[in-house]
Amino acid sequence: MGTVPRTTARGGRSPTVETLLALAVVFLVQFPLSVVGFAPLFALTPAFPVTPWTLVTSTYSHAGPGHLLSNALVLVFVGLAVERTTTRLRYHAFFVATGAVSGLAQILLAPVTGAVGVLGASGAIFGLLGYLVAGNPLSMRLLDGVDASAPNWVVPAGLLAVGLGLAVAMSGPNSAFVAHLAGLVVGLGAGRARLLHVGRGDRRTHRV
Repeated sequence: MGTVPRTTARGGRSPTVETLLALAVVFLVQFPLSVVGFAPLFALTPAFPVTPWTLVTSTYSHAGPGHLLSNALVLVFVGLAVERTTTRLRYHAFFVATGAVSGLAQILLAPVTGAVGVLGASGAIFGLLGYLVAGNPLSMRLLDGVDASAPNWVVPAGLLAVGLGLAVAMSGPNSAFVAHLAGLVVGLGAGRARLLHVGRGDRRTHRV
């Protein structure tokens, strides 16, 4: 009967919109409970082996409306760009995994960072940003050229330097700097490996 405009490489619903809805729903449940003392049910803390679900819930929970709004605005721009190269399943899996890894990085370095808990999607969003920076066609051509003419360590070192620079530039006071950096590094590495990309031959347009 017709075609649905493709939002992902295989068509269908937008995983970015789905993620935004998930963030909103979790916040509506989490924020009132946190006010009355149930924040540990959502935040990732050094006690995460006792509360393993917080590896996921911490990514979708936020400290307040402003925190949620700022992350949502960045997610719109970054997420919509990344989702056009991949599938919903890969997008969501990457978002959850990167959020967990970045949160763990912040918590495991708690003796240095002083972090007692982590909330927010920024680590996962920084992962999407890193993927977009390293996985776009222009960057791929540039990095391939450098890789072909320079020692093997140059590209990884360059990506790490880019990640550090972006994390410093985009992390404000009281933000989870280590989580931002970890998300960026994971995203840059995944983008360089084109981990989420779906080949042209695999792309489909859904009909209704």
